[in-house]
Amino acid sequence: MTFFKTVKSGILAGAAVLASVSGLAIAQDQISLDDVLRAAREERRQAAQENREREQQFVADRNQQASRLSSVRAEVNAAEARSTQLEEQYRANDDRLNELNTELQDRQGEFGELFGAARSAAAELATQLDDSIISGQYPGRSQELRETAQATTLPSVEELENIYFVTLEEMVAQSKTATFPSTIVNASGETEQKTITRIGPFTAFADGEYYTMQQAEGGRPRLTQLPRQPEVADAVSNARQVAGFSGDGYTTGTIDPTTGTLISLVVLSPTLKERIDQGKLVGKVILVVLAIGLLIGLFKLVTLFMTNAAVKGQVRRKTASRGNPLGRVMMAYESNTNADVETMALKLDDAVMKEIPRLDSGLNVVKVFAAVAPLLGLLGTVVGMINTFQAMTLFGTGDPQIMAGGISEALVTTVLGLVAAIPLLLLHAFAAASARSVTQTLEEQAAGMIAEHAESRV
Repeated sequence: MTFFKTVKSGILAGAAVLASVSGLAIAQDQISLDDVLRAAREERRQAAQENREREQQFVADRNQQASRLSSVRAEVNAAEARSTQLEEQYRANDDRLNELNTELQDRQGEFGELFGAARSAAAELATQLDDSIISGQYPGRSQELRETAQATTLPSVEELENIYFVTLEEMVAQSKTATFPSTIVNASGETEQKTITRIGPFTAFADGEYYTMQQAEGGRPRLTQLPRQPEVADAVSNARQVAGFSGDGYTTGTIDPTTGTLISLVVLSPTLKERIDQGKLVGKVILVVLAIGLLIGLFKLVTLFMTNAAVKGQVRRKTASRGNPLGRVMMAYESNTNADVETMALKLDDAVMKEIPRLDSGLNVVKVFAAVAPLLGLLGTVVGMINTFQAMTLFGTGDPQIMAGGISEALVTTVLGLVAAIPLLLLHAFAAASARSVTQTLEEQAAGMIAEHAESRV
């Protein structure tokens, strides 16, 4: 850097000389060559002075950095020595801890097994209390037991006594029916306060709604309302009856002897609509066939009963009425009284034959629907089994729930086909019998009219 400064100064001096020479003609009277030489010498002296000062500053900085480096090396050596000391102390403490653990185990002797059994009992009791509806009346009992079970130190006397008292409390509570306020989780998943009535450890309910102990938010067990209430006979009325009972004596109640397992399965049991949905498209077609067949069959059955009654009434009357088949046959007779016997027979046969199609109309539709319904059920069975085998091919047989959909479809469609066929067959049988009864009456009355007409012609 000093070299460049020197060169720069020389260049400037030369430039000054050249400027002086070039400008000699101009400033010959003001600046001489001696003045230029003195200026150059003064400038070189100043540059040399600056260089010496920079060298002194560089040496001072170098000495300072060397001192700092020595200080840092001293600190590193001290830290390494401290680390070595701490490692030795850690090993010594670890050895001491092992010695103390060995001494503790030797001194515990048989008490170690006893405290292990106590911790095991605390864990089992905590699990039992989490599933017990009695915990809705006495919340928070399992937490202390769980801390005792998970502790690595010896349980205290208070903790051992807590196991005994909680076990005794659970036993006593199981023998009682109690009503108490509790925080519950409703069917919408929200918490609220309810007055719960429980029968021992078996059943808990409020306002006719049944509750079971479930893991709520945060893993805390709470009484939870069943999304679907049991539809067994008198379950809801019995719950209300027990909740409103007071005084001496006893009342009827519904309990779950499995302490909630059976009543929880109610949620998994499909409703009638869900059963029908399991039949999918074929099941719905069967229900449509059933509905149309029932409408036609019931309409024909009622119509034929009314027609049969009108025909029987017409038998007792001499005046013919156009509102019933026999009346129309009698009117055909009355309009042909001058005809011979053979012509009269043909006229009456024709009148009876005109009435028969009206009586039988619609019955064949009901009969066809009654025959088609089980065939549709068989079709649904085949489709369901195909779906089952397809699921087995794709996913294997490891999970029964994968195959359950196809099997349910097969069975439900079979049941729906039979359910549709049986009432349709009965309707067709009753309606056809009524139609045959009317037809037989018409034929008998027509034969009587022909005989009466023949006698009158003799």
